[in-house]
Amino acid sequence: MKKYHIYIFDLDGTLLDTLQDLAASVNYSLRQYGLPEHSIDDIRRFVGNGVRLLMERAVPSGAAHPQFEDIFMTFRQHYMRHSLDTTHPYDGITELLQSLKEHGCLLAVVSNKMMAATQELIAHFFPMVDVAIGEHEDSGIRKKPAPDTVYEALRQLDIPLPLPSNLSAVYVGDSDVDIETAKNAGLPCISVLWGFRDRQFLESHGGTTFVSSPMELLP
Repeated sequence: MKKYHIYIFDLDGTLLDTLQDLAASVNYSLRQYGLPEHSIDDIRRFVGNGVRLLMERAVPSGAAHPQFEDIFMTFRQHYMRHSLDTTHPYDGITELLQSLKEHGCLLAVVSNKMMAATQELIAHFFPMVDVAIGEHEDSGIRKKPAPDTVYEALRQLDIPLPLPSNLSAVYVGDSDVDIETAKNAGLPCISVLWGFRDRQFLESHGGTTFVSSPMELLP
């Protein structure tokens, strides 16, 4: 695999398997309001566009539900208490990140997950990551697939924009949102096949470069 100077990773479904904890918090919040719960496969389909849209998909009538804001707040509070219950890195991810650092690469994570949860998870699992960016509510920084969080990560890495010709960066993710984010940021995208979406889905959304195991990303 080509070596890049900067690796920007998605979080859920790319570095961490967070599905069980997300599902537990979604279903907990639904139970509190007497609403039907969802299967793991349902939650897998719902994730990828931030937690608000996750809950809009999970709650009957979505944001139009009269108690939606309360349900959403219940989810957020529960998830912040339980985001580490079963979440774990995919096999080989920690070794990959350590190896990339040893090769002198800069590492960033950009996620549509809440900022506090993103930074807590990165600090807990991946202290070698240089910058972690989550959803910036009320900041004017748009969530993915807008390129804003990618640009913010590069800014925090002290990388000028546009990217100088002597530096190269790549975006690594597991979803159609990641493919679109990379395109909007002007970066190549590598799609991983161990996450929440399969190859057929990713190809149908423009994916062209795939890896089946983390160590395939090593130069």
